[in-house]
Amino acid sequence: MYIDVFNGDADGICALHQLRLAKPVESLLVTGIKRDISLLSRVEANKADTVTVLDISLDKNRIALETVLQNGAKVIYFDHHYSGTIPEHANFNVNIDTKADVCTSLLVNDSLNGKYLPWAVTATFGDNLFDAAIKAAKPLDINSEQLGLLKQLGTYINYNGYGNSLEDLFYHPAELYEKIKPFESPFEFIEQSEAFKTLESGFIEDMHQAATIKAEANDSKSTIYILPNEKWARRVSGVYGNDLAQKNPQKAHAILTLKGENTFQVSVRAPLTNRTGADTLCRQFETGGGRQAAAGINELPELELDNFITKFKTHF
Repeated sequence: MYIDVFNGDADGICALHQLRLAKPVESLLVTGIKRDISLLSRVEANKADTVTVLDISLDKNRIALETVLQNGAKVIYFDHHYSGTIPEHANFNVNIDTKADVCTSLLVNDSLNGKYLPWAVTATFGDNLFDAAIKAAKPLDINSEQLGLLKQLGTYINYNGYGNSLEDLFYHPAELYEKIKPFESPFEFIEQSEAFKTLESGFIEDMHQAATIKAEANDSKSTIYILPNEKWARRVSGVYGNDLAQKNPQKAHAILTLKGENTFQVSVRAPLTNRTGADTLCRQFETGGGRQAAAGINELPELELDNFITKFKTHF
């Protein structure tokens, strides 16, 4: 049996889509909201199985990975998040690159010799790596308007992955992948799929809501926003941080979204002029993790809010 384990954001979905366009198989899909990264713990596999893991931190899935390998399954792993020590095993085929201008879909694209490059470009835009996306797109014979459509698509797929639960999303990530699956061209998906229109209208409305919120703290180096405990805020937290980073590339940004009376969910974006440090900051907190340019904290207790703000401002 084939088991595909993938992050529910643009990078995870587009990475899987590229691989399954290249090698179509019937597989069990294991995914969730963007921050649901401990996905391998859901997998039961043995020597008859091949498990493909895309865009989730090895460090956060280490114990489950070791169990899957010990049970005899083959594991193929593509990722760009902090990994810690990478285990060695005869059944483990790993491709991890944590450089700030790399995403999982670009690693998959390289492994497929660029066969489905438009989807890799889409994912790279979705991961807020605009310069890397534009560079990757150079071999494509597309104009600026078409490049803009890939940027929109990547942003919308990524936007769909944010939320505290699956109920916050417009589409379960596995469902969105299934809607994308029939389309070899992202432009055909944009033109023909109702899912694109649904995500576009939701994104526009949620971003309009976010624009009404005033900054909690703002100086020349960093900006902090606190969003309410509302569905729109939970959906928009990550993409709003990306948008702010693009508009103010010299500054770091933190978007804190209330999860309850005493807890925040945090999205951190390092300055685009220096895409480092977001992961090391967030890993100082119990539920923190991510990558150099963009990271987060799943649950920040209100009692730690002042500590986070101090560390955030000092860090950047």
